[in-house]
This record gives sequence, C-alpha cells and structure tokens, in this order.
Amino acid sequence: MTRIVDAYCRLLDALVALMLALMVLLVFGNVVLRYGFNSGITISEEVSRWLFVWLTFLGAIVALKEHSHLGSDMLVSRLPLAGKKACLIIGQLLMLYITWLIFKGSLEQAMINYDVEAPVSGASVAIFYSAGVVFAVSTGLLLLREMWRALTGQLTEADLVMVKESEEAAELEALQAELARENAAALKPGSKP
Repeated sequence: MTRIVDAYCRLLDALVALMLALMVLLVFGNVVLRYGFNSGITISEEVSRWLFVWLTFLGAIVALKEHSHLGSDMLVSRLPLAGKKACLIIGQLLMLYITWLIFKGSLEQAMINYDVEAPVSGASVAIFYSAGVVFAVSTGLLLLREMWRALTGQLTEADLVMVKESEEAAELEALQAELARENAAALKPGSKP
C-alpha cells in the first residue's frame, strides 16, 4: 500500500512540475508577445488560472502525505502517548469532515457547471471544479490510511505529531535523520569508511 501511495505522489509531483512549467511558459510568452509584438495568446490567462488551481490542490495532497503542512505542536508534543493518539484521531476526523464538505461542494459545482463553457477556451467549467473533487478523494483516502495506522499502533510516538513547527526545523530534522542513517551505515561491520 505504501508503494502505491508513494507512486501516486510521485505522479502528482511530476504533474505539478509540468503544470508549473506550462504556466510559466504561457504567462511569460504572453507578456513577451504583448509588450514586444502587440499581440498575445488569448487562452493564456484562462489556462494558467486553471493550472494554478489544479497545481495548488495537487500540491496539497502531496504535502498532506509527507506531513509538510506547518502547524504548532507546542501542546501535542508534551502529551503522553494516549493524548497524542487522541489528538491525532480527533484532528483526522475533523479533517475528514472538512474533506467531505470540499468533496460535496466541488462535486455539486462541477455538476452545475458541466454544460457551462469557459469564455475563451470553450472547455467545460467543470474541469475547474474537478480539482476539488480529486483533492477531496485523494486526501480522504490518505487521512483514512493515517487514521488506520494510528488506531492499529503502526505509528511511532514521534509520528503521532504530524505537523512541522517551521520549515527550518523540518529541514534540520531531515538532515539529522540523514546523518544518523549515514553514521549507522558506517558503523556496520564490514562496511568501508
């Protein structure tokens, strides 16, 4: 299951990179054409706006999977194991409820706007709202997976705190973990320094 989730998130990472590159190309090309040649790409603004929305939602899925969202763990990190687990499960349930609201609203908007055409491209406006549906389904499954892991005891006590206090602290934590792995590998018998 972990391999499937990892592969899915790698696919999302690739899509996000592709969308970002396409956005830059469209916007930069449009600016150059507008100021340099007094013309432009008519569809550029609409498509780049849609890509930005999709990029944001897909990036949020990956951030949720990697526990990269910033938050405050000042209280939760000081609780005993049972308190950490209870706070995690309550938090997961609240996020599942919000995910359900996003799913319901996005699906309703996609169905309402299915026959509505975008002004420039003529594409269905439901494409725009579908980003929320994809986000909600993916996030809901990830949240259920994490809740299952918490309830079955598959998470360590450190894993029960699923937020990062700051980006710098997260980078420092990752660097320390990498150094610990390198040191452990160097201390194994038969390994070369």
